[in-house]
Amino acid sequence: MQSRFVKFFSRRRNWSIPYVLFLVVFVVVPLVLIMFYAFQSKDGGFSLENFQRFINQPEAANTFIYSIGIALITTIICILLGYPAAYVLARLNSSTARVVVMLFILPMWVNVLVRTLATVALFDFLKLPLGEGALIFGMVYNFLPFMIYPIYNVLQKMDRSLIEAAEDLGATPRQVFTRVVFPLSMPGIVSGVMMVFMPTISTFAIAELLTMNNIKLFGTTIQENINNGMWHYGAALSLIMLVIIGITSLFTDSEAEEAANDGGLL
Repeated sequence: MQSRFVKFFSRRRNWSIPYVLFLVVFVVVPLVLIMFYAFQSKDGGFSLENFQRFINQPEAANTFIYSIGIALITTIICILLGYPAAYVLARLNSSTARVVVMLFILPMWVNVLVRTLATVALFDFLKLPLGEGALIFGMVYNFLPFMIYPIYNVLQKMDRSLIEAAEDLGATPRQVFTRVVFPLSMPGIVSGVMMVFMPTISTFAIAELLTMNNIKLFGTTIQENINNGMWHYGAALSLIMLVIIGITSLFTDSEAEEAANDGGLL
């Protein structure tokens, strides 16, 4: 028995079995259940009434559009703040860069609810109103490190000989950045966008705390429907969100690959 056990785990492919089981239980099964409930009526039969309800009710559709707008604003601000920070970090020596990166990552060790409550306390201390501005501030504060680190990781591993070759060919610093550095850093930007844009659409705790539940995001709508026992409609809303996120990720991946290829050709 022991020899069979040793022989079984001596094969490298068998070490992937726990990972496969984890994916099946916590990824595949939940997605199947979402699709099952989304296309099911209250009577248990196949139906598209949940999606028709989303289309016919302007409140849910408007909330979804508003959530996309908040996610886009948050993502753009994170790019504008995160890219320069990652670029500066990539130009520092390795020891200093590691320390600064650790300072960016350190707040992520604290639970997101604790960080959000601290943001609420900060706004109360400064006597600033809670609302849409506080919501965007809280989103950027919580997700900015997820934009900085992927970009920094790509910039740090970039082949410096490409920059030297561009400079030897007479390229100005601006041309080096726009034609070499920025296109080759697109995979990091895309990773950062996906890590910021996706959770921003589906989050609900940050919006509830920083707006005193006066502003609803799409994640809040899904949570309310599921908590109220409307599993079918909540599953349909979740599926709609997953489809939009999937389409967005495919589009961003293709754009990143094209930009990186263009940068390499230049």
